[in-house]
Amino acid sequence: MHCDDTAEHAGHLAGARFEGTDLQILRKAWPLAFIATLLVAGPVGAREISVQEAVAQAQQETGGKVLAVQTLRLGKRKFYRIKVLTHDGQVRVVQIAAEQ
Repeated sequence: MHCDDTAEHAGHLAGARFEGTDLQILRKAWPLAFIATLLVAGPVGAREISVQEAVAQAQQETGGKVLAVQTLRLGKRKFYRIKVLTHDGQVRVVQIAAEQ
């Protein structure tokens, strides 16, 4: 199969026939649709960590004491915002994605 025939072949497999302008649109649009699917789906095999795991990770990164934890959502993404008091007295905010 030639590379230019891929979209047309896929159309035949699905029981549809793409021709002319439809085929040109399909050839141009499929990479964008594929990338959008990856962005929405997230990493393959990703798992959501618990708030306790996020706290442990923040403590390990900073070596400090946790003062507060918030769970935030940005669209479908979930984050933990962890406020930490470092050994030198600085307050540091660490954001950790729930999906890892």
